[in-house]
Amino acid sequence: MLGNLKPQAPDKILALMGEFKADPRQGKIDLGVGVYKDATGHTPIMRAVLEAEKRMLETETTKTYAGLSGEPDFQKAMAELILADGYKPETTAALATVGGTGAIRQALELARMANPDLRVFVSDPTWPNHISIMNFMGLPVVSYRYFDNATRSVNFEAMKEDISAAKKGDVVLLHGCCHNPTGANLSIEQWAEVAAILETTGATPLIDLAYQGFGDGLEEDAAGTRLIASRIPEVLIAASCSKNFGIYRERTGCLLALCTDKATKDLAQGAMAFLNRQTYSFPPFHGAKIVSTILNDAGLRADWMAELEEVRGGMLRLRTQLANELRDLSGSDRFDFVAEHRGMFSRIGASPEQVAKMKEEFAIYMVGDSRLNIAGLNDTTVPILARAIIEAGV
Repeated sequence: MLGNLKPQAPDKILALMGEFKADPRQGKIDLGVGVYKDATGHTPIMRAVLEAEKRMLETETTKTYAGLSGEPDFQKAMAELILADGYKPETTAALATVGGTGAIRQALELARMANPDLRVFVSDPTWPNHISIMNFMGLPVVSYRYFDNATRSVNFEAMKEDISAAKKGDVVLLHGCCHNPTGANLSIEQWAEVAAILETTGATPLIDLAYQGFGDGLEEDAAGTRLIASRIPEVLIAASCSKNFGIYRERTGCLLALCTDKATKDLAQGAMAFLNRQTYSFPPFHGAKIVSTILNDAGLRADWMAELEEVRGGMLRLRTQLANELRDLSGSDRFDFVAEHRGMFSRIGASPEQVAKMKEEFAIYMVGDSRLNIAGLNDTTVPILARAIIEAGV
């Protein structure tokens, strides 16, 4: 039976990681994998996470199953982090998931249960795994224009035109902040225009909030999501704790379903619990407990926020440094967008051939569409990258 399986194409980013590891050259630079790294190339454990785990080890008395939908303290803490005063427990269903990816998958499954004829509108470009998951599920995917390759900014007029074609029963997938792979974000004024379109069409927004705190700050990065939640009657929000808490391997995520009334919320909550049961039964507990321990303790929360701000500030500083280096080398301002983008990623506009040239001649690894991970840089490697970009002819 298993011999009938068809070979699967390898994930491009994971394949790139393999190439990087196999490269014997000294001074090679990994800008491909989407993981935060400090100046030494290490992904550290945050101070508050270590303290939360210490407390858990000292107080935990059982390893029995937790709640099928996750623990209430985790659900509440995440909902308040994302929605602040806009959180309405009586109409918000919540689900602990296996990472943000699990939240995306469960959100799509939930939407398909509600509408078997579901279509999903997705930005061009988007995180490749969005498309991969939808294709695997057999969901019709409708692409909407998002990124202007000439200006390296949001092509907002085209985006508005394309998402206006969505209708009631469709889902429009939006990046809450720090757009992956481009780094180009909507302004709050543009979020308001998107909300107006969704109000008109009746389509349901699904917001992928994977990088809250990595862009302009915890509150600022949630502003678009909160605006949508305040105006659209039904909203799905898939949140990841991998980046802002640095707990990638704990696979901690959360799905929120904002509903019109309590009866609908109860229906959604039951369906979401059912999906967990059918997929992996009970969700992971350890990472969720780390998050709720931090968010529900004033001291740990303050320390986490301070360290997260250090991480965010470091990435902004690297962006500014890279933009300045490129300005000096190119004698133009055409790379200033790097400083304007937010989050871990920017798409610099290099062709696949130019990306290959940087890999072959400079041992610089980035995704073929020229998405680079800003957090993979440090003060020493920024000038090397800038020179490679110019010499590659970008």
